[in-house]
Amino acid sequence: MKTPQRLSKLFLAIALTGAASYSLAADTIRIGLAGPVTGPVAQYGEMQFIGAKMAIEQINKAGGVNGQQLEGVVYDDACDPKQAVAVANKIVNDEVQFVVGHLCSSSTQPASDIYEDEGILMITPASTSPDITSRGYELIFRTIGLDSMQGPTAGNYIADVIKPKNVAVIHDKQQYGEGIATAVKETLEEKGVKVGLFEGINAGDKDFSSLIARLKQEGVDFVYYGGYHPELGLLLRQSKERGLDVRFMGPEGVGNSEISAIAGPASEGMLVTLPRSFDQDPKNQKLVEAFKAKDQDPSGPFVFPAYAAVQVIAEGIEKAGSTDPIEVAEALRSNTFDTPTGNLAFDEKGDLKDFSFVVYEWHQDGTKTEAKTN
Repeated sequence: MKTPQRLSKLFLAIALTGAASYSLAADTIRIGLAGPVTGPVAQYGEMQFIGAKMAIEQINKAGGVNGQQLEGVVYDDACDPKQAVAVANKIVNDEVQFVVGHLCSSSTQPASDIYEDEGILMITPASTSPDITSRGYELIFRTIGLDSMQGPTAGNYIADVIKPKNVAVIHDKQQYGEGIATAVKETLEEKGVKVGLFEGINAGDKDFSSLIARLKQEGVDFVYYGGYHPELGLLLRQSKERGLDVRFMGPEGVGNSEISAIAGPASEGMLVTLPRSFDQDPKNQKLVEAFKAKDQDPSGPFVFPAYAAVQVIAEGIEKAGSTDPIEVAEALRSNTFDTPTGNLAFDEKGDLKDFSFVVYEWHQDGTKTEAKTN
């Protein structure tokens, strides 16, 4: 049931679209693919893009959506909030009505404000901050879980399996990194684990010698890092070089082969929470083969959620019998979608009703194995 606030937003969105046509007679349905093409986390953007583009290609080969073809249009936000706002405004000006993206939570949130106001439906396959969907928006969805799920998964594993005596929780002061770090800290403290240090670094920092010295001084025996792989890779390498012999753990933002390129042997044994390895699911093997035929890696954490995001947009349009984003949003909340990431159902906020993160052990060759639980 819609709240008065939501109803007013629906009426506002309808008014904003004015005389714009959502007719199914157009040749193509354009989907904006928004994320980092450039910048330090462009590798994650590539995961998102290859997943979305594969879904578009396969849906088009199967006949498209209600007789129309899908067209993906890539927009580079460099994982920068200001650039994300510029991208969102460009998408509005280009009259694109559907978006898969953005990737970084700090970019997704300001962009989503614009999409909601302008009547554009957005599905992020990568942004995990709960704040993105906590504002009662009608047109904002995601095909990945939340930090409020991922944080406890990490915290419980640390407390129940690792059982450290003194944990340091470090973050990059950004919405995603600090958010997931806070969720881990709260879980650890609820489990009675001492968090001796909760500290922020600056994204882009290169020298962690003073932090490493402090970790030694505090007697830390385990480190959790909230943020992305460029900083953690350097922190891992420099810790090993300076004799800090502790285990590290991070969220899906560090689960990238580039961390092995940066940290080398120091990345061996790192723990990371990631979505389940959808590429290992036997039902997805034909899709995996399709990626490999293009020399693309299907194992990245955002590849399959991006594929699923395009799929649910397409099926939502079909079920709504319309390309009106408001009607498609209603269809998304009213149906279940059988995707390569499982049967997806959305709650009123636009979050998945069911999603799980898994703890993996990382290896220096860039591969991972599910972490032991005893």
